[in-house]
Amino acid sequence: MLFDLPDEPDAKAKPDEPQAPLVGTPRFQAAVRDQICFRAASLEELIPQEHSVRIIWDYALQADLSSLYQQIKAVQRHAGRPPIDPRILFALWLYATLRGVGSARLLDELCREKIDYQWICGDVSVNYHTLADFRRDHAGLLDDLLTQSVAVLITEGLVDLQRVAQDGMRVRASAGAASFRRKPTLEEALAEAQAQVEALRREQEDDPKASNERQKQARRRAAEERAARVAAALARMPELEAKKKPDEKDKARCSTTDPEATVMKMANGGFNPAYNIQFATDTKSQVIVGVDVVTVGSDQGQMPPMVGQIQQRYGRAPGEYEVDGGFAKLEDIEAVSAPDVGCTVYAPVQKPKDPKVDPHTPRPGDSAAVAEWRQRMGTEEAKEIYKDRAATAECVNALARRRGLMQVVVRGAARVRAVALWVALAHNVMRIAALRAAAANL
Repeated sequence: MLFDLPDEPDAKAKPDEPQAPLVGTPRFQAAVRDQICFRAASLEELIPQEHSVRIIWDYALQADLSSLYQQIKAVQRHAGRPPIDPRILFALWLYATLRGVGSARLLDELCREKIDYQWICGDVSVNYHTLADFRRDHAGLLDDLLTQSVAVLITEGLVDLQRVAQDGMRVRASAGAASFRRKPTLEEALAEAQAQVEALRREQEDDPKASNERQKQARRRAAEERAARVAAALARMPELEAKKKPDEKDKARCSTTDPEATVMKMANGGFNPAYNIQFATDTKSQVIVGVDVVTVGSDQGQMPPMVGQIQQRYGRAPGEYEVDGGFAKLEDIEAVSAPDVGCTVYAPVQKPKDPKVDPHTPRPGDSAAVAEWRQRMGTEEAKEIYKDRAATAECVNALARRRGLMQVVVRGAARVRAVALWVALAHNVMRIAALRAAAANL
């Protein structure tokens, strides 16, 4: 035996003999955050395969972004700093939209702090100026991608446009109530803004080599933008005056910060500067097939333009079209029910003032399309079909609210439409993944 073994415990010893109490400071494993360490892991290993950020990146790889790459001036074997890959910026905004992030500054911060955003960047540095410009400047590309994505789903049989539901949502604008001015005040503000622009122009011309040249240019640019906004507000005044009663035309007001914003009645019963964002959704797949932004608070008159947009995008109109009572304007029903369009409208019929009158009985003067609509909405089949609207269009709007469409931080209908297109495209990307996964499991 090389080593002495310890004695065997006495089997006859009492197991419950009292132990002497331990005295001293407790020992435990405490957090240590100032210790420098190296972890051998790539960004790829830190993101699970089923993470939604991979769905977004896969779509970004497949999307046709050739128009963005054609704008890059840096080429091989020539001087110039290469810009950020447009696919990175595209994927960042799609993913940020899914997460309800609408601020370029916040997205810039997330790209430095959160691993999922860092995974998209792949160690490429971004800044909020570039992010903000990219979000608002590519509405045309987003519109084309929306059409292409839905067209592919139609080809795959996942979207058929047989039944489409439309609904509007009023979204707070980036304009305060105090920015709304009447025509005389706007004229004074325009004169002051133009005078300021001229003064800054002369100051810059008198001392062009001053050390604060960039500051002067920034002040002049800001003054020019303000003058342009006030001029746009004055240009819109005839439209706003036309909506007033003859004796109240002088009460029409327009915003000096966002001339296209309109005071609308919101869902909470209050009145705020807002935009009316319209989504059209295929009820079978819950895919958004149409997007529009209007500057009126009413949904009346919005059905024919959306149906026409769908026709232009996909070459055919929906077979059945569902809207709520706010859209049920008789002229609109006639327009979308015309033979060259061919939509069957499902919308609630307004209750007559006389409770004895059947609302589903055709009235004198009704066109054939309107009479058919009234009779159709009195059937149990139509009532059952109409239930799809709440389950689809309102569901899509609720998701859009969660993704940031409570208030927009951009100004102007064109830029608000770009934001709405980001929301629609991000929504569709996730629906595409779900639809294809469900089809693969059949």
